[in-house]
Amino acid sequence: MVEEHVILVNENDEQIGTMPKLEAHEKAVLHRAFSVFIFNDHNELLLQQRAKHKYHSPLLWTNTCCSHQREGESNIDAGKRRLMEEMGFVTDLRETISFIYKAPFDNGLTEHELDHILIGQYNDEPKINPDEVESWKWMTLEAVKVDIELHPAHYTAWFKIIFDRFYEHINITK
Repeated sequence: MVEEHVILVNENDEQIGTMPKLEAHEKAVLHRAFSVFIFNDHNELLLQQRAKHKYHSPLLWTNTCCSHQREGESNIDAGKRRLMEEMGFVTDLRETISFIYKAPFDNGLTEHELDHILIGQYNDEPKINPDEVESWKWMTLEAVKVDIELHPAHYTAWFKIIFDRFYEHINITK
């Protein structure tokens, strides 16, 4: 199996190199990432529960999918690739905003990412990849917001940051 590399970037999202993914998380190096948010016609968000064997944030609930772009891959192409790999479908995506965050984990790893938020529409059931995803569900943004307030430990760090700081960019009803 080929070791996955991430794209190292500066704060302007300009590529400055690449590094093995695990090493980048061990050293807390800023790298490019994306988070996909898929909504249905009822304005519900498709959430995934991360697989139990993930090396960080196992069994936590998060946005539809997320990962890292590959060298030479656009944000949209990366989002579509990962959507198929994790959730078993592809749909059109559009870019909204990007932001930088840093989140240390209990296992000594740190996410330090310039995260691009991608939005799309889909109405069918996903065909989840059990190597990546434990479970899934549709929820309204308002229900997610309330549940995060009641049970913050059930959600990934980046998902809580997006909900706290960038809610208006994922709320497609506005």
